[in-house]
Amino acid sequence: MKPNKNVCFVVGTLGQGGAERQLYYMLKSLREQGESPRVLCLTQGEFWEERIQKLGVPVTWVGQSGSFFSRLSRIISEVRNDPPGLLQSAHFYTNLYVLVTAGIVGLPGIGAMRNDGDSEVKETGKIGGWLCLHGPRVVAANSRAALEFARAQGIPSSRLYFLPNVVDTDYLKPSDKLNENPVKLFAVGRLAKQKNLDRYLRVLDRLQKKTQVPFMGVIVGDGPLRPQLEAQATRLGLFPGAVSFRGKLSDISEAYREADVLVLTSDHEGTPNVVLEAMSCGLPVVATRVGGVADIVRHGETGYLFEPEDEDGMVSALSELVAQPSLRRKIGAQARDFIQQRHALARLPEYLGGLYDRTLSY
Repeated sequence: MKPNKNVCFVVGTLGQGGAERQLYYMLKSLREQGESPRVLCLTQGEFWEERIQKLGVPVTWVGQSGSFFSRLSRIISEVRNDPPGLLQSAHFYTNLYVLVTAGIVGLPGIGAMRNDGDSEVKETGKIGGWLCLHGPRVVAANSRAALEFARAQGIPSSRLYFLPNVVDTDYLKPSDKLNENPVKLFAVGRLAKQKNLDRYLRVLDRLQKKTQVPFMGVIVGDGPLRPQLEAQATRLGLFPGAVSFRGKLSDISEAYREADVLVLTSDHEGTPNVVLEAMSCGLPVVATRVGGVADIVRHGETGYLFEPEDEDGMVSALSELVAQPSLRRKIGAQARDFIQQRHALARLPEYLGGLYDRTLSY
């Protein structure tokens, strides 16, 4: 069944994040199919807003008030004035807006799980988390770990849908650069507790003592923990010589073209966009085995996976990759092939069609 052309997305933010990038891909896919989606957003003037509008998708600000009930009232009014066929949440915490609005207006509603489920419920609060998880007609999750969590909480499989993250493999592709020293080990993401970049710095410190091959750690992103991380890197003797802080980049492809390896040290994840993007660019990945990471990183094939506390393993894997350009190329090529087969943007219409069929037939 063809997706309903009047899909209305309820969005918490259009900042420079992974969930927002996937929203952009969904809107682009729907527009290319001749559909007419729209966006109701709690924030305004952020990174993706102008880009979404250039797709021909209207973005309406509904967050003039900080009150949940005022925002809900505005969303209900917008939906009643221009009724869509489906309401779809882009973030877990906006599931509640979709749940209530769908119930009042009489529409099918789709909730989102963008992380591992457990962390999202905890961050949203006991009551709010329960409602955001149990309330929507169908919940679309981007990782199988999140689906397993939801089933363990009593959500039947018929109300759950696996909506994989995708990546534009035509845009994000391997660089033709020559491998030169120092080997560059990139970490990409918001500098916040979830990403546990203090672990990344500890691994770099230990790697520096283990290998004689020149390497450079590069952190791309910004966030509240940047001063703390810079101080830690200085204490370890890494900053500024062995690690640099690049801040946010408007074009993330610049980072991947420069990188040799992606390192992910998160405590919890859904299906991280940065891993998909790096693999699409032909980079090997060394990552913690959390959330949906194991669905895309095959240990020894498309990268290396370790339990979060296994810093020894991460150091050993990075030592091998730093020392062996041929190994980096082999693992990176296999990673690229995996993404093209399962997570290419071209697969998204199929995935969305299945989601909307499931929701409308439930």
